[in-house]
Amino acid sequence: MPNSQIQKLKQIIEESDNIVFFGGAGVSTESGIPDFRSTDGLYHQQYDYPPETILSHTFYRRKPEEFFRFYRDKMLALDAKPNAAHLKLAQWEKEGKLKAVITQNIDGLHQAAGSKKVLELHGSVLRNYCEKCHKFYDAHYILNSKGVPRCECGGPIKPDVVLYEEGLDMQTMQEAISFISQADVLIIGGTSLVVYPAAGLIDYYRGSKLVLVNKTPTARDSVADLVVAGSIGEIFGSL
Repeated sequence: MPNSQIQKLKQIIEESDNIVFFGGAGVSTESGIPDFRSTDGLYHQQYDYPPETILSHTFYRRKPEEFFRFYRDKMLALDAKPNAAHLKLAQWEKEGKLKAVITQNIDGLHQAAGSKKVLELHGSVLRNYCEKCHKFYDAHYILNSKGVPRCECGGPIKPDVVLYEEGLDMQTMQEAISFISQADVLIIGGTSLVVYPAAGLIDYYRGSKLVLVNKTPTARDSVADLVVAGSIGEIFGSL
């Protein structure tokens, strides 16, 4: 993490009041939330299917008990706390520099850190609705339920998260496109930019200050104006 990159980033942020941040799983892993794509040996002993299969709409319909066993076990990290990256973004918004956070994460940590304008492309584990009467339930209700969580009306409760095979919310996408296309600075952090359609949002950016912050190289490093390699929490914490 060369100091010159940090200084450049600092300058870009100091000079702008129209920043948009687009973040992925790497922002949350530093709060101790595992990226379910990186499966370990233990994982394969516990589940008969890969996470992408379990977290699909088809699987949710066909094997809801197995879906919720995985979901409670792996997706509900309700004790996680915002890290330095979440806190810095909330601070920039308060200072009038940051216009929006667009996130692929579903953990609600940006809001917990104090961010107000958060566009959740993949939904949130904190919101759950009865599929029959649409009554709202929080994440603790899901965590403490057994089998398939049920509403008091008897209907099944579904988390408000976008599963594989499900489309993204078009209104959220349109708003994200609007913020990105009007941004002066676009900072992308904690994502390798491989999950579409979210990764395609970068194509709407018209400005000349595209910043990529990630531990490993991304598919778009060659088109970025500044690439800062390293832990996003440490990098943002030092700004």
